[in-house]
Amino acid sequence: MTSAPREAEARVGPIGALLSRVVFLAICLPGPVLLVAAMTLNPPRSSSDFWGLLVGGVLATAIGVGFGVFGWRVVARSRRDTRRLSAAGVAATAEILTVANHLAGENPELELHLRISGPGFATFEADTIRATDPALVPGAVLAAVVDPADRLFAII
Repeated sequence: MTSAPREAEARVGPIGALLSRVVFLAICLPGPVLLVAAMTLNPPRSSSDFWGLLVGGVLATAIGVGFGVFGWRVVARSRRDTRRLSAAGVAATAEILTVANHLAGENPELELHLRISGPGFATFEADTIRATDPALVPGAVLAAVVDPADRLFAII
């Protein structure tokens, strides 16, 4: 059974991965620091200070650790996708079938519907978002890399 095609996460190099992981670790730290401060504050301040630090520490820990773990996993997935495409990827071509405007962020982008074909896997269709470029028109052909095992792809 073949899985649905999935575009590889944006490539993150080793230095970018290290810096990202340091930032995500830093996002996780303020909550536990507040919790430690609430528990070890000597002499104890008023009860409102204690409860404020405790509640703030719990909330900051939950939110910070959530964001930190999410970011850490995105970086790990990007690195894993890059390694898989380097090891098992085959050269392919991606023909642009349709182009539509994509207005999800501040910058205008294009949503491309692609037909991806190459040796070792059945032709499939997939969607991707790219920066606006006049060369991205229906019928244009882009270079791609595909992992035939699960149709993980990247447009080069």
